[in-house]
Amino acid sequence: MTETPTKKETESKIDNNLGSKPSEQKKNNRNNERKRNKRGDSKNLERDSDWQERVVQIRRVSKTVKGGKKMSFRAIVVVGNEKGQVGVGVGKAGDVIGAVRKGVSDGKKNLVRVPLTPNNSIPTLSIGRDGAANVLIRPAAPGTGVIAGGSIRTVLELAGIKNVLAKRLGSKTPLNNARAAMVALSQLRTHKSASRERGISLEQLYS
Repeated sequence: MTETPTKKETESKIDNNLGSKPSEQKKNNRNNERKRNKRGDSKNLERDSDWQERVVQIRRVSKTVKGGKKMSFRAIVVVGNEKGQVGVGVGKAGDVIGAVRKGVSDGKKNLVRVPLTPNNSIPTLSIGRDGAANVLIRPAAPGTGVIAGGSIRTVLELAGIKNVLAKRLGSKTPLNNARAAMVALSQLRTHKSASRERGISLEQLYS
């Protein structure tokens, strides 16, 4: 005589099988989430790796309050990807690292797209002004390099411009010069965009 399983035994087996399935599904879901997170992290790292950050100036500043003077640090940071995007940011914090971090986030909020020529230069001459600082930027022939100084050179290099001539006119303040260079770069237009805005052809523009 073969022993037939009782109802309790069959019910217990069914419960065990049902209980094992959700646990396996949870494990699979966790593994899938980990894989997705790894893929997302790698993409974010690739995006972040394209950006370069350079600190132009760090100064110790003070603010007069009721109890005396509150000391903090101010950092001027230039952020760019050397592919036509650049930004200048300012950050203030109680420590240098916090000030630089704030400056980087501020610079990424104020990005400017620069039209680059095939020779990694700018299409036309441009003049920018911020406060008492005037900056003149003009295109140069291939092999010239970046002829500029101070914070203007940092802005041009991180924008991806490799052949350019720049001259600082007026104030020597690094922040004003960097912002004036940003104004000059934001005013740049290609010949195609200029002809499109004026409603004429390129041949008429050059004539």
